[in-house]
Amino acid sequence: MAELKADVLVLGAGMVGVSAALHLQKRGRNVVLIDRHEVAGEETSYGNGGLIECASVFPYMFPRDVGEILRYAFLRAPQVRYHFRDLPAFLPWLARYFFASSPERALHSAMAELPLIQRSLIEHEALIAEADVPELLRRTGWIKLFRSEATLAGALRDLKRAGEHGVTGEVLDGAAVIAREPHLTGDFSGAIHFPAPGFVPDPGGLAKAYAALFGRKGGRYLVGDARTLEQSSGRWRVATLEGSITARDVVVAMGPWSDQIFAPLGYSIPLQVKRGYHLHVRPRGNAVLNHPVLDTDLGFLLAPMNRGIRLTTGAEFAHRDAPPTPVQVERALPRAHRLFPLGEPVDTKPWMGARPCLPDMLPVIGKAPRHSGLWFDFGHQHHGLTLGPATGRLLAEMMTGETPFADVRPFAVERFD
Repeated sequence: MAELKADVLVLGAGMVGVSAALHLQKRGRNVVLIDRHEVAGEETSYGNGGLIECASVFPYMFPRDVGEILRYAFLRAPQVRYHFRDLPAFLPWLARYFFASSPERALHSAMAELPLIQRSLIEHEALIAEADVPELLRRTGWIKLFRSEATLAGALRDLKRAGEHGVTGEVLDGAAVIAREPHLTGDFSGAIHFPAPGFVPDPGGLAKAYAALFGRKGGRYLVGDARTLEQSSGRWRVATLEGSITARDVVVAMGPWSDQIFAPLGYSIPLQVKRGYHLHVRPRGNAVLNHPVLDTDLGFLLAPMNRGIRLTTGAEFAHRDAPPTPVQVERALPRAHRLFPLGEPVDTKPWMGARPCLPDMLPVIGKAPRHSGLWFDFGHQHHGLTLGPATGRLLAEMMTGETPFADVRPFAVERFD
């Protein structure tokens, strides 16, 4: 079997990898997407709230409030859960996360990512138009619900701060919440409706639509094992079901599995995962949910997906490959039933995925310092769906010698040396 050749191999066909492949292809590169699955978007990109979060200026940083930290530590907050057995492995990373979340460093991360956040919906809109899937973008925004005056007051302070960077939000009282979402029930102190973010009712389907566009434009998608990656005579080689393929450049876009590539190559990058779960449930009767709705105090989100109402949970700190423990879903489900009229589950069991996170909540984007032709594009934390097309463009501009649309220095892997 003759060895296949390309200009660039992109390892990982989630939203981040597919977007990078499309932007490189647009700049004239012969690109091959490689994934262990036969179709794109089957892992982290499949399971999320479906939000293109162009209003999320400030990343999810480690809390600084002592009371909140203690609630998390003693597993008294629905937003966070952890496995005791995995805690020793997580503690050094959590310490780095805590120090990276100081007000000064958190602001640095937010301002570094701001150009990407601001371009996130713009880049998606362009790809959605090109892929001809307008039905996969709804311009509803989303609603953040509050059950206590304290959490509402904190959110209003955050909204004022985000407003300095162009974020808009409409503050709703309890009556206005019910006017927007007539089928919700509960005692609400208020809510904020963020109108700008896009909502994707099938995130995995959107990744597949982008992959189909990549294929229509001449791109190749191969099933292979990225762990076979090796460099020889200035080219990178990967084994696939169709034989070996080589290229001068390779992009590591494998999300929470990226360590399978960078660690054997000698890079010490503090990548960890926050696991998350979702479950699709049928609405009861003719009940309709018009927006994704986050129940802030109870730690779950309901999103009106094509497959049903998707219940998503907060973060679980556990080993990436440990068996699922969907306790957060089990606890959230009865609370969700009280918030919205839900019927029977569509899924036989909760879905589990892993969000790839670095301590400063910024992705790694750019050239690997010790290997020619090796490029990184991973660690998008909670915003892989949001940022995939924007970081894909940024990486493609770097790889093809264009002037990047944003400062790339904050995303360099050297920041961990």
